[in-house]
Amino acid sequence: MNKVIGVAGFKNAGKTTLVEKLVTELTRRGHRISTVKHAHHGFDLDQPGKDSFMHRAAGATEVAISSANRFAILHELRGAPEWDLKDLLGKMSPVDLVLVEGFKRDAFPKLEIHRKENGKPLLHPDDPRIVAIAADVALPQAQVPVIDLDDIEAICDLLLKHAIPVEKATAGMGAA
Repeated sequence: MNKVIGVAGFKNAGKTTLVEKLVTELTRRGHRISTVKHAHHGFDLDQPGKDSFMHRAAGATEVAISSANRFAILHELRGAPEWDLKDLLGKMSPVDLVLVEGFKRDAFPKLEIHRKENGKPLLHPDDPRIVAIAADVALPQAQVPVIDLDDIEAICDLLLKHAIPVEKATAGMGAA
């Protein structure tokens, strides 16, 4: 059964760097991990001149690329609305834990990443789904546990403790 938990925070808080370290540690512990990353801007996984790029450029809605080592399905929205987190999680293969980077406004448990140098306010306590904060500074005002941003083992323990089944997380989200 997939469980899910998020990693949320403002831009340049170190979410991607932390997720990379978390995936490394969790897989070292024997867990099967998948990730979902929200991009606020356009992105491309394909390169001009490649066959799959030319298929998409010609108008294909989906292009599947497969090899002995991996496969990818590129889906062009072609003006359709962006998929929400519920839709994306519904497409994921079964793993032990899905780490979601971004989607900070969605209703599921999250670890907040906070760096003093960013000068940004905390998402907590305004987001009641923040279960803890990983920070590079003491936060005595926090009403949830605060873990040192470099204590990867403790952060992993906390994520595993607070992750919830995908079905429970998506029950209140939009229709798939």
